Amino acid sequence: MQTQGNRKIWYSLYGRMLERPRLEAAFRKVKAANGAPGVDGVSVKAFADRLAEQLDVLVKELKDKSYRPLPVLRVEIPKDGGGVRKLGIPSVRDRVVQQALLDILNPILTPLKKA
Repeated sequence: MQTQGNRKIWYSLYGRMLERPRLEAAFRKVKAANGAPGVDGVSVKAFADRLAEQLDVLVKELKDKSYRPLPVLRVEIPKDGGGVRKLGIPSVRDRVVQQALLDILNPILTPLKKA
């Protein structure tokens, strides 16, 4: 990041996705939410059991731009008053990438929202 007058100029936001500590922090947030497995059937616990390997794969795929999100698992939850609530559950690995991206963009975009 550089400052130009009162404006901040951001460089290489994508490069920040490749930082291992950022992905580790994102995983901790995903783990705290303790969500259900996605379409691949991998639970948060199973992902955590092989965390180093999983993050190595994500960093490699993000670096060489071969990362592709998995399809979202569609689930219908019955509503009390009838009908269903449709949910889409991403895989744990995709939630980690989404959380890392949110962690990068949130401090940049939040001040713009307040302006």
